[in-house]
Amino acid sequence: MTSTETPGALARLRAALLSLSATERRVADWILDRPERVLEASMLDVAQACDVSDTTVLRMCRNSGFAGFTDLKLALARDLASPMQLIHDDIADGDDPMTIANKVFARAVLSLQDTAHVIDPAGFAAALDLLDAAGSVLVGGVGTSGVVGQSFYQRCRRLGIGCDAPTDSQVQNIHAALLSPGDLVVAISYSGETRAVVAMAKRARDAGAKILAVTGNRESHLAKVADVTLQSVSHETRNEPIAARLCQLTLLDALCVAYSHRHLDDALGLEQRAGQAIVESSF
Repeated sequence: MTSTETPGALARLRAALLSLSATERRVADWILDRPERVLEASMLDVAQACDVSDTTVLRMCRNSGFAGFTDLKLALARDLASPMQLIHDDIADGDDPMTIANKVFARAVLSLQDTAHVIDPAGFAAALDLLDAAGSVLVGGVGTSGVVGQSFYQRCRRLGIGCDAPTDSQVQNIHAALLSPGDLVVAISYSGETRAVVAMAKRARDAGAKILAVTGNRESHLAKVADVTLQSVSHETRNEPIAARLCQLTLLDALCVAYSHRHLDDALGLEQRAGQAIVESSF
């Protein structure tokens, strides 16, 4: 391994053993003995198997150098994956370019279908009510989740929703602290354990704002902070689960379409004005 490579998940767990508490070490040993099982387990499953709290599992992850349990699972998946899976889970050595393209599209479609199947109708309706009632909206996310946030920000602006989406995580935290009761934060993190996003959500909650989480992990710290959670689904091993971002974009697009339907006359008028501005700026 070169100096720029990150050790695998199993190696990092073994290296951390001596520095862990007795209960944390119990969790680490359990994971080291059955890494394949961990890939299908939730944090609560591991906690119950080890007779510890889920907080202990999370603390073990962080004390071993992982951002959280989801980060550990992704790292384990990379440890156990073939080199091809690190590029994309479905492709094989002999695949021609068109076969690769078809497999990528098929996986994206599957992720969208799975996400549609896990939407909680009551939760989606509650998310729409939060957006409808919000005095102002703050959108937060980093990395590719930030890209999803910028897309949602543009949609909100076109619907006449007062919306703010700073790209800098420190600025997101500052804006969160300045929110008021009746405002809304849309916090986007696939793992649900991105520290900057969770911190922003907690700061906004302390200010009295409501929190809508868009995440792939209903047991994450972000989901626990949120008033409502919209869940995206992805089965990707690679570092950047692109299908998950597509599902997040689609979830938020569905939310905007539902909002437009509820405010049809206003939405049509605003869309006409926005479209005219685009046409005029093209000349």
